[in-house]
Amino acid sequence: MTTMKNELTAARVFLSRHFPAGGRVLCAVSGGLDSMCLLHFMDTWGRAHGFSVAAAHFNHGLRGAAADRDQRFVERWCAGRDIPCFTGSGDTRELAAREGLSLEEAGRKLRYAFLEKTAADGFDAIFTAHHADDNAETMLLNLIRGTGSAGLTGIPPVRGLIYRPFLRISRQALADYAQAHELGHVEDETNQENIAARNILRHQVLPVLRELNPRAVENMSVTALLLQREREAVQVLSAGVLAKSVRENGTVSLDCRALLDVPLAAAEEAVLAMMAAVAGCRKDLGLVHAESVMELARQGREGARLSLPYGLTACIRGGTLVIAAAGPPEGRCPLEPGRSVHWGGYTLTLHTKPTGEGLALSLSEDTPLWVGACPPAGRLDLPGGRGSRSVKRLCLDRRISLAERDGLPAIYAGQTLAAVWPLGTDRAFGPREKKRDFFIQIIHNTEEKRHEQ
Repeated sequence: MTTMKNELTAARVFLSRHFPAGGRVLCAVSGGLDSMCLLHFMDTWGRAHGFSVAAAHFNHGLRGAAADRDQRFVERWCAGRDIPCFTGSGDTRELAAREGLSLEEAGRKLRYAFLEKTAADGFDAIFTAHHADDNAETMLLNLIRGTGSAGLTGIPPVRGLIYRPFLRISRQALADYAQAHELGHVEDETNQENIAARNILRHQVLPVLRELNPRAVENMSVTALLLQREREAVQVLSAGVLAKSVRENGTVSLDCRALLDVPLAAAEEAVLAMMAAVAGCRKDLGLVHAESVMELARQGREGARLSLPYGLTACIRGGTLVIAAAGPPEGRCPLEPGRSVHWGGYTLTLHTKPTGEGLALSLSEDTPLWVGACPPAGRLDLPGGRGSRSVKRLCLDRRISLAERDGLPAIYAGQTLAAVWPLGTDRAFGPREKKRDFFIQIIHNTEEKRHEQ
């Protein structure tokens, strides 16, 4: 019955390395098998090695009575062990609808916000029970979505205050530990549903991989570790390249030779960091952009220019690669009946009857209409849609690139976002009685030029 030969040795080594003197730690505890193993391990081995332990449980408000049952289970278990227990709750569905997130994303955001707020009261770290199987699932998810070495390193063992002592331990080893110590736990029934991609990997893909090699998960964990070490080496080389760059007045510049003198992986990492420094964000900047910039630097043709996401441009000036931000977005221009307005790459004309391709709106006659920059965080509730969603999410769903999105014309009724071309018009400005209908004809200037040729 017992498996005392493996008392989570990998976790002991991890904690001895990161917390040689112990510390005050907050364990994220759902009540499931994994997190109960974490709490028990820290309450026994942890206390004996200088750790002060508390539990934190978050109720996502998604599973009704079952979620309340989980919370009571954790509270009772902690009370029986004299372990401080902090609880929190949130409206996951409301956050998901408001910010255009999946339920999984919204739940994670609420949960970590609660953990970080709780840990701010004098805790040295937050421990989560992510294990080797979780890491394998993350690696596979990233692989099928498309990723580089960063995605294949899986879940980081340390990120800020978050530490994951079980990442080198399989779920089976945790199940054996729970059995050996007769640990009770609760089951989240949604984990058995093959709806979420992660559950499909857990129930259908990983079992097949284990048939091919019983140690598949453990081997993937080792691969993630090796990739992490290799990535760290690339980042060191990349940092050396970046140290030669110059940042001023919204640009980052670097002698092209500095990029060509290091391995390609380090050069591309440096290019991505340069773009992120100017854009203020690295999301949506990927290998295809780094490769394009590297080709620009390799050719070194004076004056050559490349458009990038977030309105960035890369160009060659005197053998130097310069990455610059776009100028400030065009301001709002008023729309008046019968008068054409040139905004960005578009020509817009306001009519009282449908004419050509464009947007229809219904509003009070005295409401001013404007065209202005497309706000990624702005929200639209489109007819036939799934409620209010961010412009960013709507563009992603329609495969509209960042460069295209930044140039889309947005229509404002007074101070309210009413429509974005070509996404559509918000329900609030759809056909209404006692309202006047307007139609905004929209012509993309590049299309207009094409017809003229």
